[in-house]
Amino acid sequence: MRVSIKKLKDLERKITVTVPVKEYETKFTAKLKNIQTKAKVDGFRKGNVPNDVLEQRYGASIHNEVINEIIQESYPKAIAEYKIRTASSPQVSIESEDPKKPLVYSAMTEVFPEIKPKFSRWSSYEKFEIVIEEGDIDLAIKDIKKRYGEWNDVERAAKKDDQVIIDFIGKINGEEFEGNSAKDFKLVLGSNSMIPGFEDSIIGKKSSKFTIQCKFPDDYFKKDLAGVEANFDIDLKQIQEIKEANINKELFTKLQMDIKESSEFRDEITQRMKNEVSAQEKELTKESMYETLLKINNFKIPKVTLNEQANLMRKDALMRIGHSEDNAGDDLFPIDTFLEKAEKRVKLDLLFSELIGYFEIKLEKQKIDEFIDEESKRYKDPEQYKQWIIGQPNQMEQFRMVVLEKQLVEKLENVLKSKKKVIKFSELANR
Repeated sequence: MRVSIKKLKDLERKITVTVPVKEYETKFTAKLKNIQTKAKVDGFRKGNVPNDVLEQRYGASIHNEVINEIIQESYPKAIAEYKIRTASSPQVSIESEDPKKPLVYSAMTEVFPEIKPKFSRWSSYEKFEIVIEEGDIDLAIKDIKKRYGEWNDVERAAKKDDQVIIDFIGKINGEEFEGNSAKDFKLVLGSNSMIPGFEDSIIGKKSSKFTIQCKFPDDYFKKDLAGVEANFDIDLKQIQEIKEANINKELFTKLQMDIKESSEFRDEITQRMKNEVSAQEKELTKESMYETLLKINNFKIPKVTLNEQANLMRKDALMRIGHSEDNAGDDLFPIDTFLEKAEKRVKLDLLFSELIGYFEIKLEKQKIDEFIDEESKRYKDPEQYKQWIIGQPNQMEQFRMVVLEKQLVEKLENVLKSKKKVIKFSELANR
């Protein structure tokens, strides 16, 4: 078997395989003999049909079967022998299938890039430090008191931060559209959960029926609605204001706080915020580290892998709003809106894999056990959690990847240059 590889555009390759005629003849003869023992042809006894008669009757089908079999067997051997990391299924074209000559076929495919990790002392990632101020703690406590408060009906015009209960029907040029209506819909004014202008148009209104006009954003996820003006018939049924929760034992229980006195509440909230900040510092630092690595290591990725990742992201986005690929049109979360994020994800995955090999990082059972032990402390019965997680293969695989990534980050900290980046806790919402 001879193999030649031709580089085409980007990561496309043409793999040409030539298989000796002897291999074809051996397979053809074996299959013909197998048929001879079973074939029933008028005028001949079973098992005594001449080869020329069998070839005339079955030759074409045997030929096609042998060709397919040779390709199925030789292609994996060819890419293994030449260490070709294919990213897509091959598009096979038979260039010569004359039984008297060697079989020649070509396979068009995309390959994964060859990545040799680079590290530059001229580029540095940002090592984040998040500062919590007293005002941040005040806002966190106020937010908790609101979230765990009670909504009470009021007889007045609606204001920002009120919750309203409405029925609405939307129309474009007098025609209804998909997802245009809801009944007994709860909406907090100022939450920006609706399209621009919708919530503002309700502020100042008392319980009544009225019509508002809004425009869908130009970048709305449904292309057929993007930039389009719509009228909404509103039935404002109830207006409610929040009665903030009291800082007492009932709130401590809801928040699963192991405290008894109100004087301990602020310290507990502060500690929780510090824990949250610690995790966010690590995550932001890791993101900056990866961004730096992608700038240093510039490489192309297979189009087929990019499209697969973008489709997975779209599928996930559709599932979150209760849709599937079968019942969603192309205008709902268009695939091209995911390509940029998908490209970054694929590049990071490929680079991650190469870096694990580059640093010769091994996944040790001890490190997995330590990670599970740390995770178990978040639950009331740590031992029960440990026993449960052992029987969850998918979750265990995620844990293994987390541990591998932690080890990789430790290695990268030693080869990459960093600079300190201080931000305020209040800035996190804008990142």
